[in-house]
Amino acid sequence: MTEIKDYFLAMYLKLTNVLRSEKGQTLVEYALILVLIALVVIAALTVTGQKVSSTFSNINNALK
Repeated sequence: MTEIKDYFLAMYLKLTNVLRSEKGQTLVEYALILVLIALVVIAALTVTGQKVSSTFSNINNALK
Protein backbone atom coordinates (compact mmCIF):
# COMPACT_ATOMS: atom_id res chain seq x y z
CA MET A 1 0.00 0.00 0.00
CA THR A 2 2.89 2.35 0.71
CA GLU A 3 4.23 1.85 -2.82
CA ILE A 4 0.93 3.01 -4.31
CA LYS A 5 0.92 6.11 -2.09
CA ASP A 6 4.51 6.87 -3.08
CA TYR A 7 3.63 6.42 -6.75
CA PHE A 8 0.65 8.79 -6.57
CA LEU A 9 2.65 11.29 -4.53
CA ALA A 10 5.40 11.25 -7.16
CA MET A 11 2.84 11.70 -9.95
CA TYR A 12 1.22 14.56 -8.03
CA LEU A 13 4.56 16.29 -7.59
CA LYS A 14 5.41 15.89 -11.28
CA LEU A 15 2.01 17.28 -12.28
CA THR A 16 2.32 20.29 -10.00
CA ASN A 17 5.82 20.98 -11.35
CA VAL A 18 4.51 20.89 -14.92
CA LEU A 19 1.62 23.20 -14.08
CA ARG A 20 3.90 25.67 -12.31
CA SER A 21 6.50 25.61 -15.08
CA GLU A 22 6.74 28.72 -17.23
CA LYS A 23 7.98 26.79 -20.25
CA GLY A 24 4.45 25.91 -21.28
CA GLN A 25 3.34 29.50 -20.87
CA THR A 26 6.17 30.72 -23.06
CA LEU A 27 5.32 28.14 -25.70
CA VAL A 28 1.71 29.30 -25.77
CA GLU A 29 2.80 32.92 -26.09
CA TYR A 30 5.08 32.09 -29.03
CA ALA A 31 2.27 30.10 -30.66
CA LEU A 32 -0.13 33.05 -30.34
CA ILE A 33 2.44 35.43 -31.82
CA LEU A 34 3.03 33.01 -34.70
CA VAL A 35 -0.71 32.75 -35.39
CA LEU A 36 -1.08 36.53 -35.39
CA ILE A 37 1.84 36.93 -37.78
CA ALA A 38 0.37 34.27 -40.07
CA LEU A 39 -2.99 36.07 -40.12
CA VAL A 40 -1.34 39.38 -41.00
CA VAL A 41 0.69 37.76 -43.78
CA ILE A 42 -2.39 36.03 -45.21
CA ALA A 43 -4.35 39.29 -45.16
CA ALA A 44 -1.49 41.20 -46.78
CA LEU A 45 -1.07 38.58 -49.50
CA THR A 46 -4.79 38.57 -50.20
CA VAL A 47 -4.90 42.34 -50.69
CA THR A 48 -1.60 42.48 -52.58
CA GLY A 49 -2.48 39.46 -54.69
CA GLN A 50 -5.64 41.10 -55.99
CA LYS A 51 -3.76 44.28 -56.91
CA VAL A 52 -0.98 42.36 -58.65
CA SER A 53 -3.51 40.28 -60.57
CA SER A 54 -5.28 43.44 -61.67
CA THR A 55 -2.00 45.01 -62.78
CA PHE A 56 -1.03 41.96 -64.83
CA SER A 57 -4.49 41.91 -66.40
CA ASN A 58 -4.10 45.57 -67.39
CA ILE A 59 -0.68 44.88 -68.89
CA ASN A 60 -2.03 41.86 -70.77
CA ASN A 61 -4.95 43.86 -72.14
CA ALA A 62 -2.61 46.68 -73.20
CA LEU A 63 -0.38 44.25 -75.10
CA LYS A 64 -3.29 42.80 -77.10
